[in-house]
Amino acid sequence: MTPLEMSISELKQALTDRKLSASELADASYRRIAETDERVQAFLTLNEEGAREQASLTDGRIAQGEAVDILAGVPAGIKDNIVTEGLRTTCASRFLDNYKPIYDGTVSRKLRDAQVVTIGKLNMDEFAMGGSNENSAFKSTRNPWDLERVPGGSSGGSAAAVAAGQVSFALGSDTGGSIRQPASYCGVVGLKPTYGLVSRFGLVAFASSLDQIGPLTRSVEDAAHVLQAIAGYDKMDSTSADVSIPDYAEALTGDVKGLRIGVPKEYIGQGVDPKVKEAVLAALNVFESLGATWEEVSMPHTDYAVATYYLLASSEASSNLARFDGVRYGVRADNPDNLLQLYHESRSQGFGPEVKRRIMLGTYALSSGYYDAYYLKAQKVRTLIKQDFDEAFNQYDILLGPTAPTTAFRLGEQIDDPLAMYLNDILTIPVSLAGVPAISIPCGLADGLPVGLQLIGKAFQETTVLRAAHAFEQHTEYHKLRPQL
Repeated sequence: MTPLEMSISELKQALTDRKLSASELADASYRRIAETDERVQAFLTLNEEGAREQASLTDGRIAQGEAVDILAGVPAGIKDNIVTEGLRTTCASRFLDNYKPIYDGTVSRKLRDAQVVTIGKLNMDEFAMGGSNENSAFKSTRNPWDLERVPGGSSGGSAAAVAAGQVSFALGSDTGGSIRQPASYCGVVGLKPTYGLVSRFGLVAFASSLDQIGPLTRSVEDAAHVLQAIAGYDKMDSTSADVSIPDYAEALTGDVKGLRIGVPKEYIGQGVDPKVKEAVLAALNVFESLGATWEEVSMPHTDYAVATYYLLASSEASSNLARFDGVRYGVRADNPDNLLQLYHESRSQGFGPEVKRRIMLGTYALSSGYYDAYYLKAQKVRTLIKQDFDEAFNQYDILLGPTAPTTAFRLGEQIDDPLAMYLNDILTIPVSLAGVPAISIPCGLADGLPVGLQLIGKAFQETTVLRAAHAFEQHTEYHKLRPQL
């Protein structure tokens, strides 16, 4: 086993016992990137000087016998829409090609405080808008399981880097499935926390009422450790929830006896690949053998989720992206004749096609005469979707289904069909609209490609979701499967 294949708790023990150093871990990460990233294309910016400096500081603290965090010395990647002081943050957009933040986002600061070694910034769909990583302005990340297939999006770089063994964990952001869907495609664990549990301060906004930061890891236990580090109230974020933070790792008891599981019939119906459905039903058999019970349940407003999401998310995006005007930061058009031309040319040159598409859709939905018909109605339907979850959770502890209806599709296969691309998120979007937590874990292979199992919980009940996911993981071997790069 190489150091980068070890779990976070195993790394902590090896570092504490002085069998391994943080500097050796950082070197191993950069060697792996040098060996594989020309093919995978996961990283946009490397942080070699800063990473080695942090690793050296951690080694010094351990040598002096200081107590260190469980994440100390662990190599990690950060999605490129989370600001990092002094380290280029582009959102995979030409607009921010030259942007170096002067401050850390809250999660970046928390990782720094935990002495995590930040290896670099990871590729994504531009401004987190996309489901395949093909909307990056710089490169298309490849799926380590099949380099001719997409890694998913928008956190495709984060999922691919973890799957390829380049880092021990990565941070991503999830607006409508952007952590869970790439986790499913790349055969890793991806956790979207409850909205408000993790601070959004320093996350470049796509859709403010939906965006949430979370970890991508190789095991559920690792996800629990990372969530422990980044969760908590933040006065810098007006949507941050002031709730007590439990010990997430302590919840991983392996015991799911008596757990009540609801399986939405809409999540395993038409459009779901038969092999994906087969893997999900096999997972239910595992839970049954562990003493859990399950029943089919209906989530009647699921069919409206995709339309609702794209109206709301695009509307919020059109508002949030208005700040990118070529005046204060980012790319500026050369020699404009007047202020309006500066705005027009800067935005025309800086934004890619998918971002422009969503700005146009959102601006239309918010415009006079259309607001009530589209945006307001979408908000009402969002409430109905949330009520579906509330009613289901009156009877069940978790809901279960596939993360995505299919395995990873081929590069270029859907890039010219936005509607087909949007429909890939049909099983993750309802969760985001309801603001509840969900995790994607590997549950098998279909034609040699990973299948993701999605477990959904009540708001702020990450402990239940993690406990169930961990129990499944302990009785299967799917999370140990690795792509052959």
